[in-house]
Amino acid sequence: MARSFPLAGLLRLRHVQQDQAAIDLSAANARVAEGTARQRRARSTLGATSSEATSAAVLYAVAASRAASRSMLAELQALDCDHRASLDAANIAFTAARARSIGLEKLEVRFDDAVAGGMLVAEQAVLDEISSTSWHRTREVDAG
Repeated sequence: MARSFPLAGLLRLRHVQQDQAAIDLSAANARVAEGTARQRRARSTLGATSSEATSAAVLYAVAASRAASRSMLAELQALDCDHRASLDAANIAFTAARARSIGLEKLEVRFDDAVAGGMLVAEQAVLDEISSTSWHRTREVDAG
């Protein structure tokens, strides 16, 4: 019976950690994409506002609206910087998790190769024994 990889439990744990890191990376990518889309919409809205002032009150309202929009855009840019930083961290975490998994996967492949090689050696020994026994029996029959 073939032996199982002694670090199989750790390898499963590393795969779970890698999957979680991939989920975190995906969520960070989604946050960055959403932030970029919000900024695009805010810039579009800011560019589409009319600046025609028919009175001083309208002029003040337009100026206040533009100031609020610029403030919102600055907040969105700051949030985008935070999201990009979390994206970078998630990317680093995923790369590290993947590297830990790859190391164990390579060990598993080597282990499987060693077990298979051992099984082939054992099988060859059995075949050699059968062949040798058959040869000796044939020789005894021919001599006797």
